[in-house]
Amino acid sequence: MISSSPLNLLVTGGAGFIGSNLALELQEQFPVARLTVIDDFRSGDFKNLAGYRGDFIAADLADFDWQRQFGNDRFDGIFHMASITDTTDHDQFRQTHDNVESFRQLLRFARPNKTRVVYASSAATYGNATSASTENSGAAPSNVYAFSKAIMDNVARRTADEYSDWVIVGLRFFNVYGPREAHKGIPASMIYHLSRQMIAGQRPRIFKHGEQQRDFVYVKDIVQGCIRGFEALKSGIYNLGSGKARTFNDLVQILNNTLGTNLEPEYIDNPHAHYQNFTQADLTKVREALGYEPRFSFEEGVADYMKWLYPR
Repeated sequence: MISSSPLNLLVTGGAGFIGSNLALELQEQFPVARLTVIDDFRSGDFKNLAGYRGDFIAADLADFDWQRQFGNDRFDGIFHMASITDTTDHDQFRQTHDNVESFRQLLRFARPNKTRVVYASSAATYGNATSASTENSGAAPSNVYAFSKAIMDNVARRTADEYSDWVIVGLRFFNVYGPREAHKGIPASMIYHLSRQMIAGQRPRIFKHGEQQRDFVYVKDIVQGCIRGFEALKSGIYNLGSGKARTFNDLVQILNNTLGTNLEPEYIDNPHAHYQNFTQADLTKVREALGYEPRFSFEEGVADYMKWLYPR
């Protein structure tokens, strides 16, 4: 049961894309909570935390001494959003070591007080799916980033099995887009990059022939899913997406409608040997267990994002 006294909450990776949106929403939903963010700015930016009123620790979690930093401090929840998120970083040691060992050390710190842990997993663990992915679909990672997330899921399951009274929730994020992602550069979402091209009057460049499908999910839905994960009654690993697969051609049309442009896509060859041509989240389990329901359709999410990105 979550304490009724002011919450003490920690967000790792809280200067990053999803982490900053989460930290700022926690500040809104729990105004008297004590908030702490940890980030090493490897894939984050201080500008993402404009208006943040909590504490901040600049540290690399791969060699972070939790006990020395926090001593007997007790947290009600840890939201672990930190990881190497660049899927084009193919350094197998760095990806696996930093992502997995950071998580292992975090769990070791959280274990004595059974601190609730909500961590970011990824739909990339499913590999090249051809239909909606369910949580019991076997892991089939096609890059080392996905492999590291699959190992984190294995560690989480094993730990949760050992401690039935400790809530550890993994959330497999699908294709997230929204405010505070621009600093990521190339790894930022297609929605961001295509909108920049179209605002500049350029034809949006997408892979031939635009029929690839993605489960594009707005970051505000992801944040609400994370908070629902914090309120979970028991441990589990769940999909977080929109539950719908939409084509790249759909995206171009939605951006045209939203931005008031009329630009035909420019189709280019796909240079990636290993590429997910289809992603879609089966939301059955997360609806039943956490009551998660995405609030934004693709059209609504893109419209909301464009208002934020290009204020008039």
